[in-house]
Amino acid sequence: MSEYQFTKDWFHWSPQVWEQLIPLLPGRKDFLEIGSFEGRSTVWIVENMMEDGGHIDCIDTWQGGEEHGDEDMGAVEVRFIENIEKATHGIRKDYEQWKGTSTEMLGYMVHNCHAYDFIYIDGSHTAPDVLTDACMAWPLLKPKGIMVFDDYMWGNPRDILHRPKPAIDAFCNIFAEEAEIVHVGYQLVVRKKGE
Repeated sequence: MSEYQFTKDWFHWSPQVWEQLIPLLPGRKDFLEIGSFEGRSTVWIVENMMEDGGHIDCIDTWQGGEEHGDEDMGAVEVRFIENIEKATHGIRKDYEQWKGTSTEMLGYMVHNCHAYDFIYIDGSHTAPDVLTDACMAWPLLKPKGIMVFDDYMWGNPRDILHRPKPAIDAFCNIFAEEAEIVHVGYQLVVRKKGE
């Protein structure tokens, strides 16, 4: 990891869960990440989940959210680009950076992009935004695809609507006929039902 430039370590415990998800994926070619920050999870996907010929689409405003305080988001974006360029350099795996709000980007993707094997939702942490991201991304997930919600247990004592959990719970209830929960912990993981 020393070749990469990461200043935050919010991902170190995720690989233990994600390694168990790899055999459940319908394929290992098409990935979508909502909220990329410096690219730590992006790099892990490229190095550990993605097969040759794979691609990851990364959505972020690189403007930060209420949890980022006075973080220099311009520097964060530069680190993201440098990190993902290193991760994909000289190999048959690529990425596309989608800079803008998830609502704007997902609205375009629903009409113009293919389906994904794996979708990671870790953008805005407010409940309305998390629910919007999940509902807009769901049609893009392949049957038997995996959707991971980060920070399910995050935010106490934040106001309830400034945490992902109520949105994730609402999504799981609304889509209960289409989704099965495969992991509950700090992250919540669902798998899309299908043939």
